[in-house]
Amino acid sequence: MSNLILLGAQWGDEGKGKMVDLFSDRFHIVVRYQGGHNAGHTVFIGERKFVLKLIPSGILHEGVTAVIGNGVVIDPAALIEEMDALSAAGVAVSEQLLISNRAHVIFPFHRIAEKISEARTDRIAIGTTSRGIGPTYEDKIARRGIRMADLVNGEFEDIYRNLAEDKQTIAEAFHIPERIDFDEIRRQYKDYGRRLQPFVCDAARFLNDAMAAGRNVLFEGAQGAMLDVDHGTYPFVTSSNATAGGACTGAGVGPTRIHGVVGVSKAYITRVGSGPFPSEALSHFGEHIRKVGSEYGAVTGRPRRCGWFDVPLLRYTAMVNGFNSLIVTKLDVLDDLAEIPVCVAYQVDGRGTVDMPATNRGLEKIRPVYEKLPGWQSPTRGATRYEDLPPKARDYVAFLAERSGVEVGAISTGPERSQTIIRGGSRLEQLLGPLICPLHNPASR
Repeated sequence: MSNLILLGAQWGDEGKGKMVDLFSDRFHIVVRYQGGHNAGHTVFIGERKFVLKLIPSGILHEGVTAVIGNGVVIDPAALIEEMDALSAAGVAVSEQLLISNRAHVIFPFHRIAEKISEARTDRIAIGTTSRGIGPTYEDKIARRGIRMADLVNGEFEDIYRNLAEDKQTIAEAFHIPERIDFDEIRRQYKDYGRRLQPFVCDAARFLNDAMAAGRNVLFEGAQGAMLDVDHGTYPFVTSSNATAGGACTGAGVGPTRIHGVVGVSKAYITRVGSGPFPSEALSHFGEHIRKVGSEYGAVTGRPRRCGWFDVPLLRYTAMVNGFNSLIVTKLDVLDDLAEIPVCVAYQVDGRGTVDMPATNRGLEKIRPVYEKLPGWQSPTRGATRYEDLPPKARDYVAFLAERSGVEVGAISTGPERSQTIIRGGSRLEQLLGPLICPLHNPASR
């Protein structure tokens, strides 16, 4: 049995969706444990493109159960839209999807609250997607949230009335021109509850019973470790724990159930929105990476900021997550470059540091130290064997592994499932184990 956490090692958008999809045929269950529909995992199957915002991409494999854990916040309208799109593509959603009864529910007034917060002149704009994720987590922590159990049982009237009154007071205080029809929202959400009721269960019980019976579980993180609310570049972070520890609290399983943690990192680095970015490439190289790598948000379409691989950042995320192995994606994006800078150290106030500064001011003081590696200037796209990579590309991968202190167990050389190298004898290969579930290809339906 192998239960594995797979998560982003940078600021998200590392290609986790493809890797979860690729590995799902080795697991019985795939679980999403945090975040909301602000995180999009993109999967290509043949000519078809799937952008999954809430449902784990393991659902694209026949026989794999996809679970939305209690740590996720759910917009029912967005979830139902995603379910309908997958059903239309031939995926057996009604047979494969489960939703935790303890997951919290996003309402339209949460989106308005986030817009208010982002627009305030006395507050640093975080650059959120304004989808109500943060305010929903705020209500959860303040113990006034509405959970899926409340929604599907139709027992949220009193809680909803109190919550709606609070939001109405806030809207009036900030002179929000947008009229909030709380009665219409309540009626609409009752309909959502009836639609989702068959999928809602005690997901923690389901997962623990399944693991006790010897079934393999893959835990899928959203965003990336540097967006973790505790360990990321605070306050420019998400509202949940995107690090490995979040899998236990966000799915309801004990840490002794986990057998390995795998990080996913691009061969360079990107981030969306505001916040510190020590190795950002502000020259034409940043635009070159964005163009070649199609670096635009899967959910919002926002252009991503691009930069060079950051070794100190990777060492930090490896420390707080305990990575057993690293998957490097989008190596082919660097194929044309004659020289590739890599950030190998940080300086703060003229002195070297091995620590990740805890404050925004400290993060802004970081000055990256670069080491330049020769590029390979030959194609790697589609390579499926490590030996087929150009020697300088192999040197680059080895350099990243040696400096970060984590093995590179796999390399992605393109968006397709087949465009992947899994290195024989690696810890990753051992953790993945044998194939279990047959491949389900909705592109052929």
